[in-house]
This record gives sequence, C-alpha cells and structure tokens, in this order.
Amino acid sequence: MGQEADDSQAASRRRVAGTTTDVDILVVGSGPVGLAAALHLDSLGYDVAVVAPAARPDDHRTAALLAGSVSFLEELGVWPIVADQSAPLRSLRIVDATRRLIRAPEVLFHASEIGLDAFGYNIANAVLTGGLDRLNADRGITRIAASVEKVAVDDDGNVAARLDNGETITARLVAAADGRRSRIRDGVGIRVREWRYDQSALVTNISHELPHADTSTEFHTENGPFTLVPLPGNRSSLVWVDRPAAAKRRVEMPAAALAAEIEARSESILGKVALDGPAQVFPLSGMGVAAFAAPRAALLGEAAHLFPPIGAQGLNLGYRDVAALGDALAGPAADPGRADGLAAYDRARRADIYTRTAAVDALNRTLLTGFLPVQAMRGLGLFLLDRVPVLRQAIMRQGVAAPLPPTASGTDRPAGRRSAKEPA
Repeated sequence: MGQEADDSQAASRRRVAGTTTDVDILVVGSGPVGLAAALHLDSLGYDVAVVAPAARPDDHRTAALLAGSVSFLEELGVWPIVADQSAPLRSLRIVDATRRLIRAPEVLFHASEIGLDAFGYNIANAVLTGGLDRLNADRGITRIAASVEKVAVDDDGNVAARLDNGETITARLVAAADGRRSRIRDGVGIRVREWRYDQSALVTNISHELPHADTSTEFHTENGPFTLVPLPGNRSSLVWVDRPAAAKRRVEMPAAALAAEIEARSESILGKVALDGPAQVFPLSGMGVAAFAAPRAALLGEAAHLFPPIGAQGLNLGYRDVAALGDALAGPAADPGRADGLAAYDRARRADIYTRTAAVDALNRTLLTGFLPVQAMRGLGLFLLDRVPVLRQAIMRQGVAAPLPPTASGTDRPAGRRSAKEPA
C-alpha cells in the first residue's frame, strides 16, 4: 500500500506542478488504445504518463471486441468493470444482398464451432473508455489534459514533448496513440500512405421489435457492407457503408424515415426499428505506414493503421499493437526506448498489419466491382466457407486471434523489475 500511495502522490504532484515532467514512457492519446497502453506498460514497471485533450462527448460509436481483445482487457483488469454493459456475439451471419448475377449463399458461423462461448462482445466506445479511464486513475497513472505541439529526440536519447499548456515532458519512449492525424508520427518522420474510398459510413444505434439472438449480421451490398451488431437488450449498433451522397441524404432524414430505410435494408430480420441515438456519417479511407517505430517512438492503433469497418479489425488490431509493444519491452533492460526493443516491435507488427490491410481492402473492393470473374471468386469463397468445416474453423480462429498476453496484470510488478525512474 505504501508504494501505491507514493506513486499516486507523485502522479498528483506531476499533474499540478510543473513545467517539466520526466517519465519512462509518454503515451499520447486517451482513447481506448492509448489508455490500455498506459495500463499495460505501467504493469511492466514503467513510469507512465498520458497526455491528451479532453475526450469528445459526442462519440456514439461502438466497438466489436473479438475474443482475443476481451482476454487482453481481462488481464488488464478492465473487462470486469464494463462487461455488464456489453453484448455477446455468439453467431456471425453474412448475407449476399448485392442483387448481382452471381450471388453467394448465406453463411452462418457459430462461436461454439471453435470451442468459444462468443466470438467477442459489442460495447459502446464511451463505456469502454470510461472503464479504462477509471482504472488509469485508480492506478495513479499521470494524466495531463493538453495537446502535444512538437516532439524531438535530444542528444541524451530522451524524447521531449512540448505541450500547448507550456509544459515539457521528457521520456525515454513516446507511444503514439493519437489517431489517424498523429502529430507524433509526423514529428518523428514516419512516412504515411493514404487512400480514400468513394464510400461513407452511417453509424447509429437502433432499438428493434425482435431479439437479435446474439447474432451479428452483415449484408453485403453493391456499395459496401450493412452491419448490425448486438447491444444489450433489443438493441443493435449499425454501420451502413454506402456512397457518400446516399449516406449524406440519410443522415439528414427525419428519424422515422431513416428507421424505415434501415428496416427495409435489413429485410426486417429484427422487426420494427427505431433510432436509439443520433446518426453520424464518417468518410471511409485507409492508411498504412512505412514503419511502426522510429528512434524513441512507437505507433499504436490508428496512428499506425486505418481500415474500412469490415471484420472488426481496427480496435482489435490496436490492442494487438499494445500487447506486442509490451512484449517487446518486457525484460531486464531499464530503457523502454532501446533500439532492439523497438526493432522487435516493428517486426512483430509488419506481417500482421500488412496482411490484414490487404485482406480488408480486397474484400471491400470486391463488393464494389461488378466485374463478373471477381464476383464469381467472392461467391465461391463464401460457398467454401459455408461447406468446408476445416476452412470455416481456420478462418474463425484467425479472425479472433488473441493478442500477446500481458507479462503482468494489475499493479504488481514482475519480480526483479523496477521503473527506470526508481532508485536501485
């Protein structure tokens, strides 16, 4: 208890005092990836600070967390705080609603086929972030409400971050979880490749007459997927990908008219539908980076990769980033920004992210093309998934692949491990 109290008091002093803060690791970003990174790296014995502006109050999106991510959050101690506000995803249904000449059969996957109770759980972003925020506070992790204006690596091997409140933070490593427009990524010189899709995603939550039976349904249409994901009760989250003009038209509709379109597009599988919150529209794009680390810096989450909303890859890959970074930094070395650790992290993420980026991009583009051979290949692929058990199980297991487990959970530090800032 004494050590925890000392850590908490030190964190409080840093929050109110001063112009300079020295930590082992600076996490930039207070979304679900950044806050999980702070907890994980703190559990490895590092002195961690989180810097980010105040959270947006208008984020009504949800996150479909696959089984590996849920296990990771359990290890961090977060999942028990938020689990009762999530809904299990026990079955996944894919429906070809393209109305094209060659259509694939409907495919239904059950988590029980691979020995799981659920593929994962759907939860509101605000609920998940709130639980992570609470646990960060309970652990006494330093939190600074500000934005990073500039980062630079000095001659002593420290990274200095200048904040918009006039404070400067020096650290041995900066973990950039500051999103697709990452200032940290740009500041350390990591090149980015971006591309845009002629698509936008309408996102909202709905209530409905019939139970969803813990089944997530994805309708494949000519303009993108229309995906319903269970929420607690007779409620679901919706991601409707369509051409930008169509998405804009719908978001400007009266609620009752939009609900009627949602019901029609979903083939009334959930009965009568009503909006259960505001609708928002986001343009779709993709992004990849030339490297996942630079001297004294590592990229996490959307600072490192950006996907269309297909296959629940985005946040789940972000948690794989966090777990891989912790794995690369675990061990006896006191310097979290050491070159060999960051090189190991970069290697660990390349194959996973590049492969999934290509797969998601290809799947999205097959929906948009009317080229008959491509439609035939997509239809054949879904047919084989429906009929070949070994292939079904392999795809399901890969889809819910677990991140690397934390080396330590909770506030206990591994034996023999200490923060680089603690006295020997």
